[in-house]
Amino acid sequence: MSRFTRSGISLAAALTLTVGPAALSQSQTSPRDSAPVDLTGYWVSVVTEDWRWRMIVPGKGDYASIPVNAEGIRVADQWEPGVTEPGEECRPYGAAGIMRVPGRLHITWEDDRTLRIDTDAGTQTRLFHFDGGEARPEMEPSWQGYSSARWEPPPGGRAFLGFAAPPDLGAAVGSAGSGTSRWRSLEAVTTHLRPGYLRWNGVPYSADTVLTEYYDVADMPNGDTWLFVTTIVDDPQYLEVPYVTSTNFKKQADDSGWNPTSCSDG
Repeated sequence: MSRFTRSGISLAAALTLTVGPAALSQSQTSPRDSAPVDLTGYWVSVVTEDWRWRMIVPGKGDYASIPVNAEGIRVADQWEPGVTEPGEECRPYGAAGIMRVPGRLHITWEDDRTLRIDTDAGTQTRLFHFDGGEARPEMEPSWQGYSSARWEPPPGGRAFLGFAAPPDLGAAVGSAGSGTSRWRSLEAVTTHLRPGYLRWNGVPYSADTVLTEYYDVADMPNGDTWLFVTTIVDDPQYLEVPYVTSTNFKKQADDSGWNPTSCSDG
């Protein structure tokens, strides 16, 4: 079943493990040490598509390209420009919409099992947990929710869970752009969200949303490094089908241009 269907979006997929002395000796390798790609550093948005929806606030009723259902349209039609309820200023900066907001990312490791993404737009912090856990029932929903992460299995369905990949696997899969081997990416599944906006003009997503993301890195022929974020928003309350986007970032040499702006100032 395709991962783009509601029943197919699940982090708890069956994994086939490579068992043997080499695998066992590496089973304690942390997600940080076993990362197949380096996501850390500063990244800046490259807005090459959907400019009119991302760079300016679209007009009321402009829901083109989002598979919003009748209920979603009804809720979105209640949005009024410049009118925000107290405590709801961060609705456009929630996890299901934040990667589409132009700005910069700063990606670091919070610890050996937790990847951290800070955004200067809205001054948000996302934590990707590699411990295999889920949000506890007593946790309060938040703008960034609870994200479980793993390094995505390579083609063929085998997950290595921090084990060394076969040396020829990267060459077999190929690469994007430059010929640099790249055989798997980061997968993150986020739940426990506060309701937010998919678009600045009030297109909603609900607390029932399941957000699935894939992070890929590629080195380009001109020496640039790009980050590609594929986002799948699955919301049975407001969407007819999952909403899929791909967002691009380019790596920066330093923190030039880093300018944290709060939700209320955005």
